[in-house]
Amino acid sequence: MPVEAAVYGKTSYYIFEIVGKETNKENEKQMLTPEKIDAYCAILERELIPATGCTEPIAIAYAAAAMRDTLGGLPERMRVLVSGNILKNAKSVVVPGTGGKKGIAASAAAGAVAGDASRLLEVIDSITPDQREAIWAYLSSTPITVECVEDGLTLDIRITGWRGEDSAYVRIAVAHTNIVRVERNGEVLLDRPVVDAGHESDAPSILNTADIVEFADTVDLSRVEGVLRRQLNHNLAISAHGFTKSCGANVGRVLLANGSEDLATRARAWAAAGSDARMSGEELPVVIVSGSGNQGITASVPVAVWAKERGFEEEKLLRALIVSDLVTIHQKTGIGRLSAFCGAVCAGCGAGAGIAYLEGGGYEGVAHTVVNALAIISGMVCDGAKASCAGKIAAAVDAGILGYRMYTQNQEFVSGDGIVVKGVDNTIRNIGRLASDGMRETETEILSIMLETETK
Repeated sequence: MPVEAAVYGKTSYYIFEIVGKETNKENEKQMLTPEKIDAYCAILERELIPATGCTEPIAIAYAAAAMRDTLGGLPERMRVLVSGNILKNAKSVVVPGTGGKKGIAASAAAGAVAGDASRLLEVIDSITPDQREAIWAYLSSTPITVECVEDGLTLDIRITGWRGEDSAYVRIAVAHTNIVRVERNGEVLLDRPVVDAGHESDAPSILNTADIVEFADTVDLSRVEGVLRRQLNHNLAISAHGFTKSCGANVGRVLLANGSEDLATRARAWAAAGSDARMSGEELPVVIVSGSGNQGITASVPVAVWAKERGFEEEKLLRALIVSDLVTIHQKTGIGRLSAFCGAVCAGCGAGAGIAYLEGGGYEGVAHTVVNALAIISGMVCDGAKASCAGKIAAAVDAGILGYRMYTQNQEFVSGDGIVVKGVDNTIRNIGRLASDGMRETETEILSIMLETETK
């Protein structure tokens, strides 16, 4: 398999350059129904999409670009209303292409000045130096008010712009590119239910761990290999980039600074380096999972590093990625896109499941790995997108790998150990309950602390 080297210090790290080849179909059992196979393929197609920049500020930029197009020109003033979770995840992360600008106003300005709404979450993928100067000038001269609005939705963005006598309004809700309402001068141009089945995953009624492993074992890879290869190429590239320059707190570099050569540390470091770069606003696309670039990196990069180091073939890697991605999505469906529960936990457990699958663990290995890992790391909270996400990713991947290693030594956490219950899917449901119901007050307190800190 061809590889491309990325050099950090005296050590070379390698990323896969996946190339096409015949798909091995000899062992296809097709025990899943055709309808369920179609549904699983659709989930991967829908969830594994490219985004340049942290998805919450980029969703704001997308809404602003769509609002500007509706208005027919650059607004002379803007009002941005966002839910608490959007505020939390957009306030501290660098917006790509802006020269280091952070926050909601910068995101809205970048989208309004330079955004291409047709590119969705790559809306500000190609900001030129002249556009960057224009964004700075716009920010310094244009009134942009930002307010937090809470009406029960964790993902809610509402942007109004005014230009002379004209006004335009765009609302995104539930999913990062799900525009539910558009108005111009008070006339409603688009109005759809806030919960749009075309964007909300139907995974809660479909995904289960046994079927995920069965799907990974048997699916014709030609149906999903395109999105999986894109995921590998994009996410490994930004992780390699994270080793080439100072990004954030340089967690990836720190993990390797002592010369550690063990595989688990390299897997953690590569995932962390991708987040180091992404949270610093590096202008490289990432294939997201469940609406998050950090989750996309965490679910894919450790599995790829493990496969390369252990000499697994391309097909085994792709099937292991299916397990990691779908296990991550399975966990997130009970939690929601945004929560006080750190999404890196789900992706780190997903990566552990993918590694277990690589090593031949099958359903039993995957199930035990996930339960063990969740028992270890499920208390981690999300306090917004920023540099420390890379450290949380490293911890989550470590828990995933430890969960797998426990399985290999016939050790496990059993029903009654805290929130662990009999059956991996039942434990996953408990995690969803913990995150969506049990952490509502935690979410409010985290946001309160963050806003207090900002005013001091």
